[in-house]
Amino acid sequence: MSSVALRQGLVLACHDPIAAMDHALTFIGLGLLLLVGMAADEIGHRTRLPRVTLLILCGVAAGPSGFDLFPETFSALYELMSVLALSMVAFLLGGKLTRFNLQNSGKSIAIVSVAVVLVTGLIVGAGLTLIGLALAPALVLAAMATATDPAATQDVMRQSGSRGHFTNVVTGIVALDDAWGLIVFAFCLVWAQSVEGLGADGHLLAATREIVGAVAIGVAVGLPAAFLTGRLRPGDPTLSEALGVVFLVAGLAIWFEVSFLLAGMTCGVMIANFAKHHSRAFHEIEHVEWPFMTLFFLLAGGMLEVGSLSELGLLGFGYVALRLVGRFVGGWIGGAFTSLKKPERAWMGMALVPQAGVALGMALVGVEVLPHWRDQILTIAIGSTVVFELIGPPMTQFALTRVGDVKRS
Repeated sequence: MSSVALRQGLVLACHDPIAAMDHALTFIGLGLLLLVGMAADEIGHRTRLPRVTLLILCGVAAGPSGFDLFPETFSALYELMSVLALSMVAFLLGGKLTRFNLQNSGKSIAIVSVAVVLVTGLIVGAGLTLIGLALAPALVLAAMATATDPAATQDVMRQSGSRGHFTNVVTGIVALDDAWGLIVFAFCLVWAQSVEGLGADGHLLAATREIVGAVAIGVAVGLPAAFLTGRLRPGDPTLSEALGVVFLVAGLAIWFEVSFLLAGMTCGVMIANFAKHHSRAFHEIEHVEWPFMTLFFLLAGGMLEVGSLSELGLLGFGYVALRLVGRFVGGWIGGAFTSLKKPERAWMGMALVPQAGVALGMALVGVEVLPHWRDQILTIAIGSTVVFELIGPPMTQFALTRVGDVKRS
């Protein structure tokens, strides 16, 4: 934009008091949110409470379910902030899947992730059917239950300074969840449509296209980035290079309507494994990630409809209990077929409790296909998200502590 155009824009803004006030409220709100995030971070360090939970609770208090302090512009801002924050998380998760980590934990990651996804889906689907829910919505909710919130899980590990074999396996499982969840969801959705007597053509193809397309974008950007980044100055990639790659991948994934999480993880894997001239490709992203994460979790809390908890009923609480059982049993079964030690098997499921955006996305697709089950699916999806976003991070931190990956103070 030229200096003349910029001056004209400022003049127009000054003559539009409503737009100027909206901008002012937005900036004031963002500033206050970042300061609240800093306070929550400090409280988390002093009390050992997961800052994710603290931020979400602050967001709930400030949002429509609390004092309703958020400007209207924040609703649109949440979608953008979620893409920015989760794209960075996806990159960092992909960067953990190096040859060294895969050689040490790759078998455990693959076996446990498949076991957790399949067992959770089976227990939730069968349990909801036995409680009295029809098979079609039970299948959608079963697939939804397989997803894990990568942002909350990753942040708990970073805040607690978790290190060890168990942490590496959990990181890898969370990185693979998006792909496994899409596959399971596609099969369950086709099955649900056949049960309801609806046409099921195209959903398996759509899921395949999303997975293959996301991986293709990640490879197409990540492979050249592995060789080109970090060349402008000796050492690791600059902040502009790192963010440029992250945003490019996210934009292309959204443009082609594929998973930006899976695309980001794939790109991270490419750079981490093929970049020979630098060893810390994501170091600069780690420096700027937290402010975006702060805004994301606070806005996520503000978007939560806490009132939906009162509408959960037997089916909703049954879903929560069945998913917890599925996580525990799936983690234990998967661990039994790998080299995981007994304490790691026992606490694996608890480390994978957080659930958020991906699950809600599945629910929204499910109600488009099964509109007559909209109320049941969305009520359970939204209400359980509130529950798992609040109890999930503390459970992850507790599991990491019990296996010894977090040093007790």
